[in-house]
Amino acid sequence: MLVWIQAARIKTLYASLSPVMVGVALAANQGSINVLVFICTLIAAVFIQVGTNLANDYYDYKNGVDNKNRLGPDRVTQKGLLQPNQVKNGMIFSFIIALIFGFYLSFVGGWPIVLIGIVSILSGVLYTGGSKPYGYIGLGDIFVFIFFGVIAVPGTYYLQTNLISIPSILCGLSCGALSTSLIVVNNLRDMDNDRESGKMTLAVKLGSRFACWEYAIMNAIAYIIILVLILIFDFGMGLYLVLLLMPLSYNLSRTIFSKRGSDLNQFIGLTARHSILHFTLLSLMLIIQ
Repeated sequence: MLVWIQAARIKTLYASLSPVMVGVALAANQGSINVLVFICTLIAAVFIQVGTNLANDYYDYKNGVDNKNRLGPDRVTQKGLLQPNQVKNGMIFSFIIALIFGFYLSFVGGWPIVLIGIVSILSGVLYTGGSKPYGYIGLGDIFVFIFFGVIAVPGTYYLQTNLISIPSILCGLSCGALSTSLIVVNNLRDMDNDRESGKMTLAVKLGSRFACWEYAIMNAIAYIIILVLILIFDFGMGLYLVLLLMPLSYNLSRTIFSKRGSDLNQFIGLTARHSILHFTLLSLMLIIQ
C-alpha cells in the first residue's frame, strides 16, 4: 500500500483538489452547492490525476527518461518497487474509477462534462505515452495550465450552477498558473537528464532563464487575477488576505534564478506549499464573504 501511495504521488494531488475546491467555493459564494456533485467531482478529478501520475511513471520508464541520473524523488517503476505491468494496470484502474464517478456527473452536466472527462483521460495518457508524447515536445506546461485550471475550475462551477462565468474562468487562470509553476520547477530541475533522454520540455528548448521567468510570470498572473476579482468584479475585502502571500510569491520568484539541479527538490516543496496556501485562502474567502 505504501508503494502504491508513493506511485500515486499523494503530495502532488493538491493540483487536482485545488481547482475543484475553488470552483465549488465560487459556486457557494453565489448560492447553495450540491454536496453529492461536489464529492463526485473531487473523486473523479483526483483519480484522473492519479491515473496520469501512474501513466507518467510507466511511460517515462519505458521511454528511458527515468534512469539512474534522475534528480527527483524515486519512481516506483524505475526502482523496481512495482513491475511495469502493475503500474500500467494501476493507471487503467484509476481511470476506470474516474469514469464511474464521471458517469454520474455526465447526467448532471450533460455532454460538456462527457467531453471534458474523455479529453482529460486521453491527455493524461498522451502526456508521456503514445508515439509522440506532447510532454516531450514542450507542451506539458500548456497541458497543466489548461486542465488543472482553465477547464477544472469553470467545469466544477458549471456542475454546481449550470453556468460558466467570467470569474470562474479567471479563477481557473489563477489555479492553472500556480499549477504550471510546479511543473516549471520540475522541468528546470530535470532539464539536463531530459535533454539527454530526448524529452524536449520548454526548459530544454528555451533554456533555464526562460523557465525562471516563466515561473515568475505564472506567480504574477495568480495575484493579478485576485486584484481583478476585487477591483472589477467586487468580490469583497476578504480576498485582500490572499494578497498577503505576495511577498512569499515574490521571494520564490526571485530565488529560483539561483537554483539548479537537486537544489530544486526542496524548492518544489516550497512552491507546492505556496500554492496550497493561495488556493486555501482563496476558497475560504470566497465562501465566507
